[in-house]
Amino acid sequence: MKLLLLNIVLIVFVVLQNCNAQMEYNNLNKSDKQFLDTLQYKTFLYFINELNPENGLVKDRSTEKSPASMAATGFAIPVWCIGAENNWISRKKSAKLTLALLEFLMQSEQSTNTLATGYHGFYYHFVDMKTGKRFWNCELSSIDTGLLLAGIRFAFQYFNHEDPEENEIRTLCNKLTERVNWKFMTIPDTAKLYPGTISLWWDPEGGLGNTGWVGYNEALILQVIAAGTGYEKAKDSYEQWLKYYEWRKPYEKLEHIIFPPLFGHQYSHMFIDFRGIRDSYCSQRGLDYFENSKRAVLTQRMYCIENPKGWKGYDSLSWGLTACDGPGSKYSYGDKTFFEYEARGTSGKDKTPIDDGTIAPTASAASICFAPEIVMPTLRNLYEKYGQKGLWGKYGFKDSFNPTLNWYDADYLGIDEGPIVIMIENYKNGFVWKYLMNDEVIKKGLGVLGYQKVN
Repeated sequence: MKLLLLNIVLIVFVVLQNCNAQMEYNNLNKSDKQFLDTLQYKTFLYFINELNPENGLVKDRSTEKSPASMAATGFAIPVWCIGAENNWISRKKSAKLTLALLEFLMQSEQSTNTLATGYHGFYYHFVDMKTGKRFWNCELSSIDTGLLLAGIRFAFQYFNHEDPEENEIRTLCNKLTERVNWKFMTIPDTAKLYPGTISLWWDPEGGLGNTGWVGYNEALILQVIAAGTGYEKAKDSYEQWLKYYEWRKPYEKLEHIIFPPLFGHQYSHMFIDFRGIRDSYCSQRGLDYFENSKRAVLTQRMYCIENPKGWKGYDSLSWGLTACDGPGSKYSYGDKTFFEYEARGTSGKDKTPIDDGTIAPTASAASICFAPEIVMPTLRNLYEKYGQKGLWGKYGFKDSFNPTLNWYDADYLGIDEGPIVIMIENYKNGFVWKYLMNDEVIKKGLGVLGYQKVN
């Protein structure tokens, strides 16, 4: 009965919240709307051009020899549907691409073979674009599988027409969800570290990874989906997850649960609307995860305004630290160190923030739902000030740039492109939230983990 009531409340609440979001978007001036629409459309094209239409796999990055990323492929499903809703492609094409992907996933090899696509319903982080086989000896990834499943659950809700193609999509969505063996990816209770939690990885060479998903990060969606699919240790795993939270007050009125890179405050929110619902930890702190993400965004902007490391370009309209490409160690600027791909981030008053002066537009763009009043002028500034210098191209913003070095990335990354398209659409009308918050897996998962509507 409690779960049923929660489901009803969630549906009503999401409808009201989405109406508010649409009103906010409608209040933008014509120029800002046109810019946001252009950014979303150009970014959408990544998921049409950088894929294998025969199996639905999407490239990790926009290079000729790039493998597919399972997370980027999971993001592609709602992106294709956003394309259909905006008449950029037909609903038929979005269904065809989705079905090709689901059929490939269902038929792909699941075994201990080092060149399989997955095992026990989980998938490797990177796979070959053509064959789908494991790439780079990478790990069987629980989080990439979780983000893929988020896209799959969206497909189950969105493709609701009674025709052979969409019926098959729904059937495959359920089969793929149900065959994930969460017990296989669970760290034993006898382990010294992270007992009873979902491991980050498994690989055929070394077995189960000894690090579990704990603390606030991008895997919140993973916890919810696991709980919603009957994972026996879901509550225990979540209790361990909550024990590792770090609450900090970097600036006045911006205390929040810490995770320095902004992607950790965005990925789960692409799919789940956390506005107005709280777990036990959030109830104690008096905020929901949506508000927590907003404070993390405002904190990053404050950090870049303060600019303690003295980087060029940082200010109130140029900010955003997250996992992204970087210039690398071949560049020099005094005694400063520069990274290549790195999870850059800050929680405001960090003693050692991972910050080398590199800004990622996805950090601000995918935060538009949380703080549109600062994100919109930031995006316009990034385009107007740096766009023609190398930051803007065929898929909108390049992955990253470093004003101190006058360095601009040449690539686009799927896991940074997807959040831009999805969060802009959520900002416009709550599109992805509307469907996922009606999904039985998501609703059950939230209920099992103790989420309740704020009174």
